[in-house]
Amino acid sequence: MSLKAGITSKGAVLLGKYVACDSHDEARPLRVVTHAHADHTIALNKSLQQCEIVLMTPATKDLLSILKGELFLMRGNVKTLNYQKPFEYRDERITFFFADHILGSAQVLVNDSGSRILYTSDFRMPKTPVIECDILVMEATYGCPHCTRPFREEIEDVIVDIVDKGLYEGPVYIFGYYGKLQEVMEILWNRGVKVPYIVPERVFQVCKVYEKYGRRIGRFWHSKSNRAKELTEKNEQFVGFYHMASRRRFKDTKNFKIMVSGWEFAEPCRQIGEKEYVIALSDHADFEDLLNYVRRCRPKLVLTDNYRIGYAKVLAREIRRRLGIKAVAAPPRKPKK
Repeated sequence: MSLKAGITSKGAVLLGKYVACDSHDEARPLRVVTHAHADHTIALNKSLQQCEIVLMTPATKDLLSILKGELFLMRGNVKTLNYQKPFEYRDERITFFFADHILGSAQVLVNDSGSRILYTSDFRMPKTPVIECDILVMEATYGCPHCTRPFREEIEDVIVDIVDKGLYEGPVYIFGYYGKLQEVMEILWNRGVKVPYIVPERVFQVCKVYEKYGRRIGRFWHSKSNRAKELTEKNEQFVGFYHMASRRRFKDTKNFKIMVSGWEFAEPCRQIGEKEYVIALSDHADFEDLLNYVRRCRPKLVLTDNYRIGYAKVLAREIRRRLGIKAVAAPPRKPKK
């Protein structure tokens, strides 16, 4: 294991001497939040209380203010850092680079005594820039050879086709996670699906943040607004966007329902009921993209994230076998959760 990088049994990604990413580490004065998803904001309350500085992008701060409440981040010293604007701390330099995932996602590069140590966090290709480094810590969500999607170019067409089909009969309901819902909204709006979008409170607030940062996600109404109530009562055309956890509330709905999942690899769309579909839209790199990232950034050592969900040990093995680069899953044993 490199002394300059590691992943603890509590999920903290350690870079250089001072930085802990995406979970708390008692010995590290700097905490980095790479993005607003829950498995990357572990023990953030403790970091806000104990760390000298908590770093994140401005968009991540805005999203967390919604998801955790405005007062939550006031408990500590939060500093926002824009992409490619270095932050100096003692003898190290921390730089964020864009990652194509939820809005505000960042790759983290630490320059430490001439070594370049990079943590990709969650990302997707091809929009994520490849950053050359000596030590690479990377996600392994789809780190198994069977986790590939040869049909990626078809997915947007499939989403639009199913939504159009459903709208002929009335409303369409789409279920997913924050970030992915907004991506589907963006796809539909840019592809000409100009019906009203209806969203509940928290999705509404997340959408407002996306708009603040220039994302065009369509005309959306709060689900409790008069306009939304009127559309719902009359069963008129609209697309409703709800968090995946809400889908059981709609189990008796006779309209089209679409679940957005990253764990579909056989085909872009799978029908699971008369008017129910699962769409294979992911905001993570698949197996081939993970390998290509390593190939292009040319590290001397790779650590694959064995704390979060995925195939860290398989990915490390395949990097060693296919690319001839030293690779280790960390921590050695996946924790029980």
